[in-house]
Amino acid sequence: MLRLVSVVGARPNFMKIAPLIAEMRRRPDNIEPILIHTGQHYDESMNDSFFRDLNIPMPDLNLEVGSGTHAEQTGKIMIELERPLDRLEPDWVIVVGDVNSTMAGALVASKLNIKVAHVEAGLRSRDRTMPEEINRIVTDAIADLLLTPSPDANENLFREGIPPAKIQFVGNIMIDTLYRSLERARQSDLLRRMGLEPGAFCVMTLHRPSNVDHRETLAGILDAVRAIQQEITVVFPIHPRTRARLDEFGLSDFAAAMPGLVLTEPLGYIDFLSLYSNSRLVLTDSGGIQEETTALAIPCLTLRDTTERPITVTQGTNRLVGSDPERIKLEAFAVLKAGQPRTEIPELWDGKTAARIVDAIEQRS
Repeated sequence: MLRLVSVVGARPNFMKIAPLIAEMRRRPDNIEPILIHTGQHYDESMNDSFFRDLNIPMPDLNLEVGSGTHAEQTGKIMIELERPLDRLEPDWVIVVGDVNSTMAGALVASKLNIKVAHVEAGLRSRDRTMPEEINRIVTDAIADLLLTPSPDANENLFREGIPPAKIQFVGNIMIDTLYRSLERARQSDLLRRMGLEPGAFCVMTLHRPSNVDHRETLAGILDAVRAIQQEITVVFPIHPRTRARLDEFGLSDFAAAMPGLVLTEPLGYIDFLSLYSNSRLVLTDSGGIQEETTALAIPCLTLRDTTERPITVTQGTNRLVGSDPERIKLEAFAVLKAGQPRTEIPELWDGKTAARIVDAIEQRS
């Protein structure tokens, strides 16, 4: 019996771990799954309904480390995680994605001589000003099994000198969650409640410090949105960080005055999937949405200069547009005038990644 401890700390982690937990629970004779939530992000929307949306059990342990600087948070997670991992003596610790909990979990497990598997290994933006990039590099350097979502991730690891025997291309775990949830999203009445018609609106998400922590940058993005919302409704589920900055910079009234900009509270996973899967265009600075829109053939404009998911640009529907207002408007209007984008679903984005991951861990145990 393999004891597998999954360490997660933020909402995107749970979306990635959900199909993996489900796959482990399908193998009760071989695997004992344990889920540890570090509490890195306190999010009121991560309540019972969130776990029901993703069909995963509540965590076996919540460390409740809370917020702080990157160093403070990473240190707290390591301190609080060491004792339970030492007590549980798992065969493997599984970490996903690129948040502080990912790196902290890998470091603690490695120091306790517990094998580490990194799901979504090998992604690189080559922008070390992003904390996530540091987390990716460190985690991949110490992991025993690097489970990659795309061939470019393998190439990144080869260039960094990771032994090929540690690397296995398994596909994109986020697409497992997407495909599992589409039917439930189609049953959501969110569009009816919001008075929206499929294909007649855009969706925007915005939360990265580089976009929202500087007044000039945030005001410029809103200026681009002001032009876009004159052509098509823009629905903006607003992140708490972004709302706070709008208030701080005196931009809340400017946003509220746009008749075609619909500001909403953050949405649950199923409702948000229902929203963007019916949209004409997505504007985002998130990572996972770049992949999901590629899988659904929805045009995506990423408000960043780099992406750790270049396959969404080379094969998918994603375009990097940065934060320049004129560039955002130009690309958005080009999409709105064009027909359905051409896209190629990347290899192994087939909804079966979780099974390949668990197979890989069992084979190496």
